[in-house]
Amino acid sequence: MSEQAIPHLTIRKKSGWQALPIRELWEFRDLLNTLAFRDVKLRYRQTAVGVIWVVLQPLIGAGLFSFIFGSVAKLSTGSDKVPYFAFSFAGLMVWNVFAQILQKSSDSMVGNAHLVSKIYFPRMILPLSTVYGVLLDFCVSSILLVVLLVLFKIPLTASIFFLPVAMLMAVMMALGVGLWAAALNVTFRDVKFVIPVFINFLMWGTPVAYAVASLPARAQAVIAYNPMTGVVESFRWAVLGTPIQHWNSVIFSALASILLFIWGAMMFQRAERKFADVI
Repeated sequence: MSEQAIPHLTIRKKSGWQALPIRELWEFRDLLNTLAFRDVKLRYRQTAVGVIWVVLQPLIGAGLFSFIFGSVAKLSTGSDKVPYFAFSFAGLMVWNVFAQILQKSSDSMVGNAHLVSKIYFPRMILPLSTVYGVLLDFCVSSILLVVLLVLFKIPLTASIFFLPVAMLMAVMMALGVGLWAAALNVTFRDVKFVIPVFINFLMWGTPVAYAVASLPARAQAVIAYNPMTGVVESFRWAVLGTPIQHWNSVIFSALASILLFIWGAMMFQRAERKFADVI
């Protein structure tokens, strides 16, 4: 066979654990970066306030939560050194990472239908590319969080080293559910409308605006089965030093994030062969 007849890329059916295209994702890493930076540019190119909205959103949310749960309901943050505004702002930061990655990744296939139907590349690149922009927003919000730590004189402790672990759990959990939802959304377009409703309901079942310790004992046992409970609690413990009511919920969240990511990736790759025909 001549050199010109050798195919540049051979597409074969994936099966078993090979359905996780780690090698392909690495080979197409330039495309991943290109799509990620394209998403960031499109988000801020035609906006009036631009990156300021990234800061305003958690600020407004933290202000409302502080008034309702801190001033009116007079719930405790679990630490006398942590005011309710900083407590709710930190909770919203990690929650927004989960919610935005889930929402953007679930719509990534349908939103890029022109690419999916015309050219070949590992389809998982599209959901993964949404992570870059969300983490950039998180970095911007982190600047304001540092300002709040200084204003409220909240010292950093050794628990800050757990911050990357809490973030990794949030990202993996969001991608796991997002990959599964993205595959479903190709066939069932109403998934796009179900995800925002699911996120809103899940937020109130997650200790974003309140501490687990402020709930009755029976409610604490129930909310511990929410995988995001351990993520939010451990994130606030890492940056604010607020106590974690049950460390078992953190261990459960860590295991759930790994299993959800693997399960979501497997379900996504299983449905990938039909994307170009159905979308």
